[in-house]
Amino acid sequence: MEPKLPGRESEFNEIEPEFLLKAYQLGVFPMAMHDGEIAWFSPDPRGIIPLDTFHIPHGLKRVLKKSPFEIRINHAFAETMAGCADRSSTWIDRAIVNSYTRLYEMGYAHSVETWKDGELVGGLYGVAMGGAFFGESMFSKVADASKVALVHLVQRMSQKGFLLLDTQWSTPHLKQFGCEDIPRSRYMRQLERALSLHLKFVD
Repeated sequence: MEPKLPGRESEFNEIEPEFLLKAYQLGVFPMAMHDGEIAWFSPDPRGIIPLDTFHIPHGLKRVLKKSPFEIRINHAFAETMAGCADRSSTWIDRAIVNSYTRLYEMGYAHSVETWKDGELVGGLYGVAMGGAFFGESMFSKVADASKVALVHLVQRMSQKGFLLLDTQWSTPHLKQFGCEDIPRSRYMRQLERALSLHLKFVD
C-alpha cells in the first residue's frame, strides 16, 4: 500500500516545496512521466547504500589517487540538474527542475560536482533532510566523473554524521559501491531515525 500524501502538487509547473519535503519524510519521491504528469513512488524493496560498507572499486581507487577532478558543492546546481536531464529518456522535466531549484534555494537540495580545467564534467544532486540524503540523479561527461562525486558525497555524509543514503532503486552500476535492496518497512525505520537528527549538509 502506497503512503498517502496530503495536498497535491502544482500542476505541470512546480511541486510545492512543503508538499515535496513531506513526501520525502513519508518515503515517497516524484518522477515526471512522458505524458507530463507527475507520478509518485515508494519502492518496495528500496535501494540504499550503507555508509559503513561503502565500497570503492579498485580501478576507481587508482583514479582517486591521481586527483583528476576538482570537487565543488552547490557551485552549479542548475547546470548539474541539466547534465542529469541531458539524455534520450529522462524523468527530469521543467516541473521537476523548478521544484528542486526551489529546494536548493531553501537549502534542502544540493549538488556535488566534478570539475576539470574549469569545466563541469560530472556530478550528482539530491535532497538532504536531517541525517538522510536522497540521491536523485548523476551524470558524467568524462569517465569516472560521477563516480568520484559519489565517493565525495559518502565522505561528506560520514564526516557529518549522516545515517541514510537513499538511492531509490538499486542498479548494477550502484551495486558495485555496495548498494543493496531492503524492505520498505526497514527503510522507513532507518528513515525515521535519520530524520530525527539535526544535521547540515553544508555549513
